[in-house]
Amino acid sequence: MRAPPLYHLYVAATVLLAPFVAWAQIRKLRKQGIPALRAHEIMGNASAPRRGGGALIWFHAASVGESLSVLALIAKMGEMLPRAQFLITSGTATSAKLVADRIPPRTVHQFAPLDARGPLTRFLSHWRPDAAIFVESELWPQMLRMTRARGTAMALVNARLSAKSRAAWARQPGIARYVLDVFDLILTQNDQMAQAMVDMHAPTDRVARGTNLKSLSAPLPTDPALLAQVRAALKGRPVWVAASTHPGEEATVLAAHATLQASHPELVLILIPRHPDRSAEVAELIRQAGLSFATRSEGVLPRAGEQIYLADTLGELGNWYALSEIVFLGGSLHPIGGHNPFEVVQARAVVISGPHVASFAETYDEMQASGAATVVEDAPMLAQTVARFLDDAELRDEALRAGDVMLEDKSNVLGGIASRLIRMLKLDEDIR
Repeated sequence: MRAPPLYHLYVAATVLLAPFVAWAQIRKLRKQGIPALRAHEIMGNASAPRRGGGALIWFHAASVGESLSVLALIAKMGEMLPRAQFLITSGTATSAKLVADRIPPRTVHQFAPLDARGPLTRFLSHWRPDAAIFVESELWPQMLRMTRARGTAMALVNARLSAKSRAAWARQPGIARYVLDVFDLILTQNDQMAQAMVDMHAPTDRVARGTNLKSLSAPLPTDPALLAQVRAALKGRPVWVAASTHPGEEATVLAAHATLQASHPELVLILIPRHPDRSAEVAELIRQAGLSFATRSEGVLPRAGEQIYLADTLGELGNWYALSEIVFLGGSLHPIGGHNPFEVVQARAVVISGPHVASFAETYDEMQASGAATVVEDAPMLAQTVARFLDDAELRDEALRAGDVMLEDKSNVLGGIASRLIRMLKLDEDIR
């Protein structure tokens, strides 16, 4: 397929802009504690060898959620392809840290190369992937076309584009067709997105409905020693969790907790802002609300009489979920899109959410219908819902059982997706 003029213009622009973008990105990674050797991976300079043996399968994701969503898929494909090697790339320091903590066997993480000819040439020449699997909305034109030009089999999984992104691609049908033509298989999260990809000129015979990979991810890791310490510090006090909160949501959560203190004076709230660098801001909100608290990043545990534990660290979410059967999931009281409810259900907790869950709309419809999730809109509703689950063990158990059933229904899907990718990407010969 001939490249449209806009693609050539984009390529020319990257030649001019790449040095400036590289400088800014490397500087950002270095400030976040990434060693210089690793930060320069964005220039295509590999910091690890390509191992021999079977096929090398490259997974490319954008950031934390996308990266973590494919780890279970990599592990499953690794079981089915015992000789294969895996490479996962992402763009943020946070994703690199979390992936490193949970990385599957025979898998290497690297920072993704910039979408420019020099970095991509170095990257592809070193890694020589036999198959490339892109996640959600990672549609970088040069990365896709240069990878395809090497004869690499390619797939897009968990495909999801926002309405704004779809509109932008729709205004450029030529380049949309040119970019999407690289994929041998496009698996979307739902039927609506499958139709959207076809409307964007993806090859109709290569588009199929998959599932939301976040529903298939492994449970969040926990630290038994830390859990024992925190449980000892709590001394049996009841706990609820507000996780992945964004600006504007903490005030609602704190108002709900203040209300709950009247009927449940021993109740502890574990408050987990989505971005730990907002810790000081959230701490000030707690002070203004007149509530007492301890802060995880200061190395202290919840103390007697303190009403809130501010969990402002990365990579410990699984521990906090394990301490309560009641979790409010943020990113949902305002139009942010919501966060992954499956991680909550896997921790055997009931899900409470705001109404703005566009990123998981189909999932929440299913969970609400089964009773595994409850949607609230404001502080009084949140306080009332938490109180009901605290006081009614039977109601809480019903919601937990509904979550168990949902997870069981999903348990066989992962193997089916892995098998489909192996077949469509012609990796079958690596099975021995």
